[in-house]
Amino acid sequence: MDPKPTGAALLLAPAARGGAAAQFPPAEPRRAQFPAVDEHLVAPEVTRDELIRGRKVVAAPALEPHAEQQVRLDFLIAPHLQPGYIGAADLITRVAEGSDFATDLSIRRAGTDPATGRRYLEELSFEIVNEQSLRDVREKAEDLVARGVRRVFAIFVKRDEVAEWSAAEGRFVPLAPDATIEDTCLVRPVPVRALLDGAAAEREVVRALERKGNAEIEAIKARERRTALDEGRRAGLDEGRRAGLDEGRRAGLDEGQRAVLLRQLRARFGEVPESRREQILAASGERLAVWAERILAARTLDELFEG
Repeated sequence: MDPKPTGAALLLAPAARGGAAAQFPPAEPRRAQFPAVDEHLVAPEVTRDELIRGRKVVAAPALEPHAEQQVRLDFLIAPHLQPGYIGAADLITRVAEGSDFATDLSIRRAGTDPATGRRYLEELSFEIVNEQSLRDVREKAEDLVARGVRRVFAIFVKRDEVAEWSAAEGRFVPLAPDATIEDTCLVRPVPVRALLDGAAAEREVVRALERKGNAEIEAIKARERRTALDEGRRAGLDEGRRAGLDEGRRAGLDEGQRAVLLRQLRARFGEVPESRREQILAASGERLAVWAERILAARTLDELFEG
C-alpha cells in the first residue's frame, strides 16, 4: 500500500494547563508501556485508515512499481523463513499509543507470546517506498524500533535501493547492491540484489528451498541422477561391447555422464566454451557427478566449476 495523508488528524488529549505545577519525587526508571499489538485504533479490513503518531493516513491502493515490488518481496522472503517463523503482508500492529499501522511485509515468531497472551511482535519489517511520504516512512521506522522490532528495511523503488533503518544515525542507511541480509530468522542470507531483480529472486528461492530440504527439489535432483546413471549405463554397455568388458563399461559410463552433463549445461547456460568442454572431457566420473549435482543451484558456469 502507498499511504496518503488525509489532512485530518486524530488529536490525543492535551496535558492540563493553568494552576500550580504539581511536584512529584523522581520516579524510578521503568520500561515504556505499550498497548497490545492487536489492540487497534482503526478497524482492520474494514477501513484503509492507519494512524502514525495520531495522524491519520490512508493506505491507498498501489501503483504498478509498488505492487510488482510487493509480489517480488513476498515471493523471495517466504521460502527463506526459518521453521518457527511466519511472514505476513500488510499486518497491522498497534505500535504505540497513537500509532496503529501496517508494513508491507513483517516476520515474527509463530504462535502466542506467553508474556502477553497475544501474537508475537514482528522482529523484521519491510516497507516499500514509492509514492508515500518520507516523513511517514521515517516515523514508522522510529516507532517500530522503539516498540521492539529488531530491524526495519525500506525498498526505495524509484531509486532501486534497499536501506536499513539505523536508530543511531536516525536515518535509513543504504545497503550495497552486492551485500546480503543475514538474520537468525532466515535459513540463508538474502542478497540485496534479489530484492530488486526478479531473476535473482528466483535463483535465491531455489537455493533457500534446497537448504530447507524441500521434497520436490530433492526429487528433481534424484531424477537427474537416475537419468544420468541410466544414460551412462547404456553408453557404457555400447562402449564395452566395442572395447571389451569392464574397462570399456567404465569408460562408457563416464562418456554417458559427459554427454548428459554437456546437454544440461547447454540447456541451462547456452553454448559451452571449448575450455570447459575440454575440462569435462578430461574429468573423472566422480568429478562429473559433483558437477551434475551443482547444476540446479549454480548461477553461472564459473560457479558450477568452482572447487
